[in-house]
Amino acid sequence: MAPLKVLVGVKRVIDFAVKVRVAPGGHKVQDQGVKHSLNPFCEIALEEAVRLRERGQANEVIAASVGTRQSQDALRTALAVGADRAVLVEVPEGAEPPGPRQVALALAKLVERERPLLVMLGKQAIDDDCNQTGQILAAILDWPQGTFLSQLDLDPGSGSGSGSGSIRIQREVDGGLERLRLRLPALLTADLRLNQPRYATLPNIMKAKKKPLELLPLEKLLGGPPPASRLRVLRLEEPPVRQGAQRVESVAELVERLAAAGRL
Repeated sequence: MAPLKVLVGVKRVIDFAVKVRVAPGGHKVQDQGVKHSLNPFCEIALEEAVRLRERGQANEVIAASVGTRQSQDALRTALAVGADRAVLVEVPEGAEPPGPRQVALALAKLVERERPLLVMLGKQAIDDDCNQTGQILAAILDWPQGTFLSQLDLDPGSGSGSGSGSIRIQREVDGGLERLRLRLPALLTADLRLNQPRYATLPNIMKAKKKPLELLPLEKLLGGPPPASRLRVLRLEEPPVRQGAQRVESVAELVERLAAAGRL
């Protein structure tokens, strides 16, 4: 089976362990001075792509991100985990953060340039939870897509040429598991059960500094200004503080308290 090229989209987000606070004004979260990291679902997609290369089924893994120059940190982490090179589609500081549609348009241009047979993304980012970029990108490319991926197997002969070969996937749906066969090129979005991502070791972090990381302005890639976002954040609010539980000694006391609180 001839190897193939894999493009993995990744995103820099506030670390999952950080308690997010709403910034003054209520229009964005407080992201200055807090820890950022690779989006967990992007880590899973990247891990699967690196495993394909380690098995000899892929010959190159490219990590790509759309964001400000600070996103280089996330791409360096991707390189340390095992990506061969990285591309940052740079958004100017202070510009409106790109939404799913703008990110998908930028990644579609990268796909035209890089010609991968497989594009992998996390199913969603933990900062906005949109779960849209992969689906929009597949529609732009007119590629078959497999979302919420929990298992991936390449068929023999996959990757031998543009548009050749196929993959077998298992995806998680509301009713259980669904198994599909997709022709390449294809787009996949990773779910939690696909794999367990590895940690970037210190030697690999040092090696990642020598791997190529290309900076590509968004307007240059698109050939002009990106389209305006169709989403507008009206206001962000922190969820109400959860009240502590109360212990009752009997069912009668429980009913009495619920009635007093107007719950019955």
